[in-house]
Amino acid sequence: MTVPVRLPGVLREHAGGVSVLEVAVPDGSQVGAVLDRVALDHPSLGRRIRDERGALRRHVNVFVGAEDIRRHEQLETVVPTGVEVFIAPAVSGG
Repeated sequence: MTVPVRLPGVLREHAGGVSVLEVAVPDGSQVGAVLDRVALDHPSLGRRIRDERGALRRHVNVFVGAEDIRRHEQLETVVPTGVEVFIAPAVSGG
């Protein structure tokens, strides 16, 4: 299946300037597999999403559809066919 991975402006420079990556993975893949593929194709982007151990960086949020993976199975969250993955840096401040 092909998973659209939507990127905010701040991350696009690490993916050739595109706003959506089309990532090919087997049906029933987990978010971790999608991010593995992203990192293979765009190493600079991969380093901004996950740390050297492969864990999601604290300041990065990943959504499968409208669901935050931190509230589900984290990197083991299954990506259903036809559902978009969205990667967003956390926003904070006061």
